[in-house]
Amino acid sequence: MEWALTGLFIVAVLLLIFSMYKNKQASKIEQREIDTVYMTIMEEITKLQNQIQVLTIENDILSQKVGLSNEERELQRKLLDLYKRNFKMEIIAARLKLETSEVEKLLAPYMSLKNEGRKVANES
Repeated sequence: MEWALTGLFIVAVLLLIFSMYKNKQASKIEQREIDTVYMTIMEEITKLQNQIQVLTIENDILSQKVGLSNEERELQRKLLDLYKRNFKMEIIAARLKLETSEVEKLLAPYMSLKNEGRKVANES
């Protein structure tokens, strides 16, 4: 009887050690996977930051060529944002505290491009 209990105890200890070993291996594999995902995300973030930096520089170059001040560029950005979200001219004018005619004048180049795109899509 003593031998049986001793044998069972030894088997239990061996199973515990084996379980701990397997658990440690599984946690190492999970950690490697987490590290891989982390590195991939960090690479993507770095690429996006580089693209943002390039676009910012290109934007600065274009705005200098066009001759827009920072305030004019910000106003144009707000106008286009509201226009592309399908706000009506009156609402855009009210939000930006401008005249409706001024909003239409500032958005005229972009309105013709938008309408031309619809025409091409409808002609197909």
